[in-house]
Amino acid sequence: MAGAVARNFMVIGQCIAHETKNAAKVRVKKLQFDERLHMYFPKHTNFYAHDPEKQCKVGDIVLIQALPEKMTRFITHSLVKVVYPYGDVTDPITGKKCVVSSYRENIDKRNEMFGMAEEGASGFDYAEAPERGWQEGKKDFTHKVGYKKWHEFEPGHPLYNDPVAS
Repeated sequence: MAGAVARNFMVIGQCIAHETKNAAKVRVKKLQFDERLHMYFPKHTNFYAHDPEKQCKVGDIVLIQALPEKMTRFITHSLVKVVYPYGDVTDPITGKKCVVSSYRENIDKRNEMFGMAEEGASGFDYAEAPERGWQEGKKDFTHKVGYKKWHEFEPGHPLYNDPVAS
C-alpha cells in the first residue's frame, strides 16, 4: 500500500545528457541522513521520463511523475512540465527573476545608482538577451544527441568485453 501511494508523488530534478529517444534523463537530488555524523548528504538518483515532444533540454529543471506501469525497462516516469528553462531561474515565492543569489531588479537598481563599468566588464544585459534556443542548429546543439563513447574496441581486442574499459 505504501508503495502505491509513493508512486503518485511528483519529483523535481534537472535534465542531464542522454541518448534515449523520446525520453529525458532526469537527475533528482535527495538528502540522505548519516547516523554517525548526524548530517544530511546529497544523493543523486537518475530517472528516465517519457518526453515525446522533446520539451526539455540539458540543464532544464523539470517536474516528473511515476507512470502506473513501466513503458520500457528504463522509462519509469513521465514529464509533467518544464519548471525552469536552463539559465532562467525564478524565485518560487516572489516570482522575481534571479541571478545566483540576488534578484535581477536589484542588480539593475545597483547599476543605475553606481553606473556600469567602462569598456568590457559591464555585465550581462538580461533585458536585451534573446530567448534560449535562438542559436539552435548554429551554435546550440543541446537538442541533438550528446557525447558518445570515443573508444569502441573491436572483437578480439583484450578489452572488448571489459566493463571497466567501456
